[in-house]
Amino acid sequence: MKEIMTPLSLLITALAAWLNERNNETIDFLREEVATYQAIAGTGRLPFTDDQRRRLAVKGTKLGRKRLMELPTLVQPDTILAWHRKLVAKKHDYSAKRGPGRPSTRADIQKLIVRMARENPGWGYTRIMGALANLGHTVCRTTIADVLKAHGLEPACERNRKPTWVEFLRAHWDVLAATDFFSVEVWTPKGLVTYYVLFVIELSTRKIDITGITPNPGAAFMAQMARNLVDDEDGFLRDKRYLIHDRDSKHTEQFLRILSSSDVKSVRLPRRSPNLNAYAERFVLSIKSECLDKLILFGERSLRRVCDQFVRHYHTERNHQGLENRLIDGRATTTGSIRCNERLGGLLKYYHRAA
Repeated sequence: MKEIMTPLSLLITALAAWLNERNNETIDFLREEVATYQAIAGTGRLPFTDDQRRRLAVKGTKLGRKRLMELPTLVQPDTILAWHRKLVAKKHDYSAKRGPGRPSTRADIQKLIVRMARENPGWGYTRIMGALANLGHTVCRTTIADVLKAHGLEPACERNRKPTWVEFLRAHWDVLAATDFFSVEVWTPKGLVTYYVLFVIELSTRKIDITGITPNPGAAFMAQMARNLVDDEDGFLRDKRYLIHDRDSKHTEQFLRILSSSDVKSVRLPRRSPNLNAYAERFVLSIKSECLDKLILFGERSLRRVCDQFVRHYHTERNHQGLENRLIDGRATTTGSIRCNERLGGLLKYYHRAA
């Protein structure tokens, strides 16, 4: 008599069959992985071949990420699934069958378009198109517009709205100077006193002038410093037309008025913008990190001597990266015995060849 299966026994049988199928898939995947590992170990190479990746991806995808995480696999489950996604994407990749289409603009021409737009803010698409034609490149206005848009550059009407700070500096490089203060703590008979050092820097050459040193930079001091800077004989600003400075109250109205009487225009920086006076800030960093921070100063005379020695070293013995790693004043020599000049007890050194 044929046995009649109850619903419960039918369910158990179906479940057992499903589990057996899942186990077979797991075993099949592990066998393939072991074979792959043996092939890699035999050759001594770690990377999988494309064929090995393809087989593991097909078998691993059947298990799913959760079950792969439970197995001691050679690669991460996400890696196997990523291989599978690439395999599917490659199956539906018809790029090889596409026609040639319109070629993209050459990279060197794109760079030239961007360079012209950045260096000439007033040039529109047509002007750039003409400049490119002068160089033998035929490019339409639409292509120029697309290239500039891709590089985040606005049309000429937007770029030419106002000059940037870099453009202003380049246009007035030879007649531009900057000034600032830095403070130094000095030991005196009255204890530790803060001295303020006023300096001016010529931006085109990086030359420095220590204009004044005082513990009390009041109105009278600043007025005298202004007279010294614009002196017709040896004033540091006698050939300059613009002086960049911050909004420090030490730059008094009288100070600025004396400069203005000698055609030196004041350029006040926005608040909290030291990066706009970067050359002056860099000199402060240099003199403090290379010199002042390594010394204990006793009296104003000591401070003046140290500043004088550093400025001499700065001008004639120190290479400047902003000047293509050259000296401000001085020339390198290639013949003669090597000697070392020392300042401030060897704190500042300069190696050169004797003439």
